[in-house]
This record gives sequence, structure tokens and C-alpha cells, in this order.
Amino acid sequence: QSSEEARLQAQQEEAARLEKERIEQEQMEKLEAKDQERRESELAELHSLEQKFLAAQQWKTDYRAHAKWEHYLSCDGSPDPTVLQEINAFMSLWREDQNEDIQLVMEKGEQVLNLIQKLQFLLLDTPPNEITEKETVQYQESILELQNLLHQKYNGATEHMLKAANMHEDSDTGNMQAVIKDKNVTFCIWANLKKKVRFKNHMFCDTQHGFDLPKSLAVSSVAVRILHTHYDHVSPLWLHCQSVPKLEVLDSKELTQHSKGSVEEPEEEEKKAREEPDVPAEEETCSDGRKSAISVKENSNSIADINETGEETEKKSEILDIPSQVQDPLMQEETNEKEEAITDENIVDLQQFVPVGGVYHIDVLQLPPQVKQIKDWRMVEVLDVGLEAYPYPPEETEDGTRPPVRITLRLSDNVMYFEDPVIARWDPAGQQWRTDGISNITYETQEGSITFEMGAFYTIALLQDAHLNMPYQAWELRPTGMDEALLTVTAVFATIQIQIKGNRCMLSSVAVEEKDVLSHVTGKWISPLDLRAVLKKAGVNIFPGEYSHKYVSVNKKAPLAEVRAYQQMALVASAFAFAWSKWNLEAGQEQVVFKVSEHLKADSVRGKDWSLYMFNGQKAQKLKITETSEAFSEELEEGSEFHSTLYHMLKDFASKEAIDKVETASFLFIDVVYQLLLATRVLTYS
Repeated sequence: QSSEEARLQAQQEEAARLEKERIEQEQMEKLEAKDQERRESELAELHSLEQKFLAAQQWKTDYRAHAKWEHYLSCDGSPDPTVLQEINAFMSLWREDQNEDIQLVMEKGEQVLNLIQKLQFLLLDTPPNEITEKETVQYQESILELQNLLHQKYNGATEHMLKAANMHEDSDTGNMQAVIKDKNVTFCIWANLKKKVRFKNHMFCDTQHGFDLPKSLAVSSVAVRILHTHYDHVSPLWLHCQSVPKLEVLDSKELTQHSKGSVEEPEEEEKKAREEPDVPAEEETCSDGRKSAISVKENSNSIADINETGEETEKKSEILDIPSQVQDPLMQEETNEKEEAITDENIVDLQQFVPVGGVYHIDVLQLPPQVKQIKDWRMVEVLDVGLEAYPYPPEETEDGTRPPVRITLRLSDNVMYFEDPVIARWDPAGQQWRTDGISNITYETQEGSITFEMGAFYTIALLQDAHLNMPYQAWELRPTGMDEALLTVTAVFATIQIQIKGNRCMLSSVAVEEKDVLSHVTGKWISPLDLRAVLKKAGVNIFPGEYSHKYVSVNKKAPLAEVRAYQQMALVASAFAFAWSKWNLEAGQEQVVFKVSEHLKADSVRGKDWSLYMFNGQKAQKLKITETSEAFSEELEEGSEFHSTLYHMLKDFASKEAIDKVETASFLFIDVVYQLLLATRVLTYS
């Protein structure tokens, strides 16, 4: 009897379960059908909002032209670095100028650095359709020539000082020493006038840089120079011209097939294609015959396109011409096989380690003939050899030993070393940084100094792992006012807060262990590109590069979902806050999950105000689970539906005030938010 009852009960339960599943399935199908029905009108609405991206593009183009015209009108005597005649005239005039005073070189150096910065900015900021290959090469060559000229001038100034070394001898030691510094350069020079056997070492008091000399140098006519440039003109140029992927949203208006079976071409697209033959807007017909056009282009102005990605393998319904930086990392590994692996372990891989804190040119120099005072005359023997390096280590020594040179460097206060830096020397022949030839390294954390020995005199850099702050632990983007927002990235060692206002952003704080650091770069309104450069220079890198996926465990996402999420988050960022969700890791590669909350006040978002949304680039849904649920589930929030865009999904639950705010948000604000999301890649690097 009882077994019969149990069997019947099991049958009933099974029948009820199947019925429940059938009803759920029916509901899902209804929702899917409803989404499909309004898809075209939703995409058309999104398309009109997305015109803001094109408006921002146009504004920036006009702004560049305006800046060029302003410069022309200002007639302030400074050259336009993009005009070859002007920049060449500027350089040849300075080459011929005989004044070798160090202070003057530093002042002129400031101008040269500004010109270099302008050119680098243009290389990164100008879309490919507005700059020719010829111009790109010209700008790069001008940068290299300016860098070389500046270094030659520092050598000339060094020689000029050394000729009169005996006029500036130090009363205590009888040798000459000087430290001259400004915000770009610290110039330390010591000349061995007394040549005492007992001489051991010298410390430049102002800078806390110092050196110990081997006996053979202590008795020779030599000078030691430590020229610390707070910039890096030694590493290959591509290192400072790596572009963020430039994702250009042309159009995401997907059009359903017409009865004739032909697919309508968006006129926007046609017009664009005519204007920019070099920029194909990749279009493919999706499986269900719809057509989508969204073109994602990388600003290929990185130096001569290092490692162009090979033929891109087609992927299932991937409707993006993805730039190499937002490409699927796996696909990228296949296409970049031709990039040869660095086999010599002493060579620094600059994709992984980057110089932080500038470059230290450490040289031992031949002391030129000194000025002699004879009655009222000053006489000096003039040798036309320029600044001469002193050969060290010597070819042969009496006892066959080659004692190393010991160097102490005080680390710059303006940069962050989160771990002991790697010391590398520049190898001019191989054009690379190397770690061999440097030994006995001791790192004094309290004093903030580093001491090491080297077999010869080298140009030195302190390198840091470019990815030590990745993957991030959390992130949040929230509106703080009209066309204002705050982006917070909680990285491994630091918490970075970036304020956004109109077309500018500002580093508002960098906190390490609850203490604010880098006060010299916070509080300034700059462009997103400049912000990226400033943070990287300070050793705080939250900007994944083209190959970062090789060095960081990335939460891999389909580029379609990631890119469209950034676009649509930016479009609504004036009224909605977004934040990291732990479920993004569990949601699979095709979709992204994040927390969202309508946010019209300036304060922070309360925990209970967040909801979870999931988006795959073509379909958005609100999830039933919360951040504290036991397990991940794609179940819809009760009473919610699917939408084709994140914007319409949020609209279902939003106030009229929030939607009004989204519609009136400035296109420049939206563009800056988008640029920052794209540069930090918070959905894949968290």
C-alpha cells in the first residue's frame, strides 16, 4: 500500500514540476517575443543617444584645429611642433647657440619637454583618419631629435662646468662639487682636483645620491656626474606612446530584415564609409538576418604599430572589428605568435616591467684642462673633443682585478614603489634594459634609498612590475552632480579616486594604507590621456596595455559585452551609479554582471539600494539574486522583462527625473566617462 502511495505521489510531483517548467518556459518565450518586437524601436532610441559620442568626436576634432589656430595667432615665439620647418628652425638655432650655462639649459629644457609632450599627446589623441602615416613618422622623428638635442646640451653644460672646476673648489675637501636641480632634472657633479689615494666616497648632501670610488679612479683626473632626469628619454619611444584602445561607436542600430529580404544600410554608416575609406566599419549579418554596425578601432598611432595583430579569426556573431586591446586574449595569443619571446633572462621585458622615477645617467668623465689665472688673464687650453668619458674599467689592471663602483641613490618622493624596484642598466648596443652587471643590491625602506655595485658606469633605471596593482579588488562609478561623477578603483596596493567634470578629470586622491600620497599630482583638472600618463609616471598603473592579459589573471569577457556595457554605462552615468559585483566572475564569458543604483544625490550609495544587472551586449536583464546570495542564478527579478539595451532595462525601474538627466547629460562628460572605463577595463581586470 505505502509503496503504491509513494509512487503516485512521485508521479504527481513530477507532473507538477513539468507543468511549472512549461509555464516558466512559456513566460520566457513571451518575454523573449516581447523583447524581439520592440527591439528595433529600442535600438533606434539608443542610436539617437549614441549620437553624443559622434558629437564628442567632432568637438575634439574642432578643438584640435582651434588650438592650432590659437597657437598661430599667439606669436609667442615658441614653435608649432607639428610644423617641420618651425621645429627644425628651433633646433638648429639652439644647436648653434654657444651659451652652455647649466641654468639656461634647464630653462630651455622645460620648453623642449613641453614640445615633446605636445607631440606625444597628438600621437595618442588624434584618430587615425585625421593623421597620415607620414605625419606620424614625422612627429616620432621630431620627438627623438628633441630628446637627443636636450641630452647633448646637458653634456655641453657639463663640459663647460668642468673646465672651470678649480674655480669652484670646496674648502673642506679641495675637490669641486655642485648640485643644481629643478622639477625636471637633478644634476650632480663632482670633480677630483686633489687626487688623494685615501679618498673613499662622496655624498651629495642636497640629494642624498652618492658614490664610492675604486682606488684607480681616486688618483686620476676624473669627474663623476649623476644626472637624474625625472623623465625617461632612454627607453624605446613606443613605451610612452601606447594608446588606449580607441573604440569608436559609429552605430549600434540593428535593423530587422525587410520583407524584400534586403538589409537597410544606415545612412550614417554609408556617409562615414565614404569619408573614411581607411576605417572599415565591420558589418556582418547575424544569424537571424539582422545587421549590426559598430566599428571599434584602435588608434594605430602606437609606434609603427608594434606587432600588428594578424588576420583576425572570425568568431561566432562577433559584430565588432575589435582593436587588439579589447580582443579576446586567447585569440590574441594565436595572432601574436610572431612576437618572439625574450630568451635572455637578463633582458627586461618592457611589457612587464616599466621604469618608474626617471633615469639616472651615471658617468665617469675625463677632467678637461683647467682654467689658469695669470695676472688679470684667465687662460684655458681648448681641446676640440667635447665631453669625454674616462675608460672604466681599464683594459688591464696591475693586479688583474676590476673593483666595482658602488652607488647610492635616494628614491624620488614623487613616485610610488610598492615593492623593491628592479635595477637595470641601459644597453645602447642592444637598445634594451638589462639586469646583469649590477650586484650587491641593498634597499633601505626607511631612508628610501638603494645601494648597489656595478662593474662599469651605466645609465640606470629603477623598474616596477607594471601590473602589481591588477587585478583590481573593486570599483565604483557614481554621479556627484550635473555632468559630474567619481570613479573609484580599489587596486591591490592603492585606492585611486578620479573626479570627472565636463570634459576634464582630476585625480582627487591616491591612498596607500589609508594615507594619501602623490599630493603633487592630485587636484589638477586634466584630460583622461594626461591623467593616464601622470599616474603611470608616478608608478600607479591601472591601465591595462595590449599584452597585460599575459601577466594578469583576467576575468575574460566577450568584447561585445564589455565594450557595449562601457558605452551604455557612460550614456547613463549622470543618473546611475555602477559598481563591482562578485557575480561577474561567475557569469561566464558572454555576459557581464554589475551593481546598479539610480543615484541623484551627491552622497555615497547605501548597500540596500544596489540591484544586480546582467548584460551581453544585445540583451539586458535584472537579476533576482543579491550580492550576498548563496549561489549565482540568472533568474529574473520578479515582474521584470528583457530589453535589448541596458538603457531601456534601467528605464523600467527609473524615475522620470533620472531619465531626464540622462537625456540632457553633456556629450563631453559621457565621452570622458567612456574613455576612463575603457582605459581601466574594470569589467575584465577586477
